[in-house]
Amino acid sequence: MRNSVITLAIIALATGCRPTIFTPKPPGYYKLDTPASHAYRVFNEPGYPFTFEYPAYANVVRDTVTYTARDPESEYWINVLFPDLSGIINMTYKSITKAQPLDKLNAEAYEMSFFHHEKAAFIDHSEFVTSDGTDCLIYTIGGNVATRYQFTATDTMHNFLRGALYFDVTPNADSLKPASDFIMRDIEHMLLTLKWKKPSE
Repeated sequence: MRNSVITLAIIALATGCRPTIFTPKPPGYYKLDTPASHAYRVFNEPGYPFTFEYPAYANVVRDTVTYTARDPESEYWINVLFPDLSGIINMTYKSITKAQPLDKLNAEAYEMSFFHHEKAAFIDHSEFVTSDGTDCLIYTIGGNVATRYQFTATDTMHNFLRGALYFDVTPNADSLKPASDFIMRDIEHMLLTLKWKKPSE
């Protein structure tokens, strides 16, 4: 009996002194819950050369970070904020002029989209024309990149708009897919409802 007690004590001491084995957990990613449905309201601020419908669960604010007095058109640059999704659509406006023709603006937008090509799994694009005759182009960038969707819209004569969707979280295509796909429908709606104002409006 005494030998059994000693043996159990030795086993308990031996196993109790073993270091705790730590098993690291795989990295976690931010989970974003999308709204139950899509709903829209109108952006039609005085002085802006465009109007469109944007999500009711988003806020439109002037982009004061990149605005400079040296670039008067940056006064029309805006951000569409999705606070519940940690998302933002940066939208920049340019007039088509001899100094900045449409070809140049398209080339700049192309370069900014393909800036991500080294990290991107793929880059696709789709084109369509709205009922008002606005040419729209949407770039879809695959992989763990900073922006999944970028787009341009132009009447080809006077106005050019560029946008890019970003999330203020660690880029992970899988975890962000529900939110980015949800906002993609909003982007399409914004483009389909985009209208250019006349200078007097």
